[in-house]
Amino acid sequence: MRTDTAGVGMPVDATLAGAWVERWERQQERYAVEREERFTVIVDVVEQVVGPRGRPLIADLGSGPGSLSARVAERLPHAEVIAVDIDPLLLALGRAGHPRVTRWVETLIGRPGWIEDLGLDRPLDAVLSSTALHYPPPEALLGIYRDLARALRPGGVLVNGDHLVPQEPSLAELALAIGRRRSQRRGVGTAEDWSQWWEAARGIPEFAELLAARERQLPPSEGGDNGLSATQHAELLRVAGFRQAGSVWQYGASSVLVALR
Repeated sequence: MRTDTAGVGMPVDATLAGAWVERWERQQERYAVEREERFTVIVDVVEQVVGPRGRPLIADLGSGPGSLSARVAERLPHAEVIAVDIDPLLLALGRAGHPRVTRWVETLIGRPGWIEDLGLDRPLDAVLSSTALHYPPPEALLGIYRDLARALRPGGVLVNGDHLVPQEPSLAELALAIGRRRSQRRGVGTAEDWSQWWEAARGIPEFAELLAARERQLPPSEGGDNGLSATQHAELLRVAGFRQAGSVWQYGASSVLVALR
C-alpha cells in the first residue's frame, strides 16, 4: 500500500499525463454506453446527498487516472476526494493530470486492511465507483460492501456506475443490443481499445518504471465479470447493511445503482 504517493520517485510530466489521460477517456467510451451522462448522474446523486455538508469525504474506488474523481472535485470543490486504485501508472497519470483531487491511494479493493489503507480521519460521506465492482465474485463483493457499510456515516451513499445486465436472458439480450446500437450511432466503436492503449503506453520511456511496478502490484486475473445484475447487487448491499438500494438511471446495460446507509 502507498497512500498519496502515486508517482513519488517516478514523476510524470503534467503535459504528458494530460495527453494520456485524454487518450484514456476516449478509449473508455468504447465500453460505457452514454459514459458522460452516467458520470453526470453519479455526481448529481453525490451533490444531492452530501453537497450541502461542509467538507464531505468521498472515495472513488477503482479510480484509474481519476476520470470520475476529477468530475466530482470540479463540481464539489469543497469536498475531500480520495482516488483509490491498485495501478501505479494510472494513479501517477491522474495525480499529474488532475490536481484538484485531494489524495491518491494505492491499494487493492477488498484485500484485508484495505479500508485502513485509505487513512480516513472520519466516516465517509459517499463512495463512488465506475466499472470496478463487476469483477469480484459475489462472496468477495459482499465483504467489500460490508466494509463500506462500516466506513460510511449513517445517511451516507454508495453510487456505482457499471455494466449491469438484467437477470432475464431476453431482457439482457435487448439491453446489450440497445447499447450496441447507441455506440454505432455515436461512432465510438472505432476508437482505440483498452489493449491498444496499454500496448502504446509500453512504448513510452517515462512510463517504464511505473509499468514495472504495475506488473508487481496487480493481482492475477480472476476471469472478468461476476455477471451480477443491478437487482443482485442491491440484494447484496441490503445484506451488507445498507437500508435501501436500487437503480436510478439506466441505458441499455449501463446503469447507476445507489445504496443509502
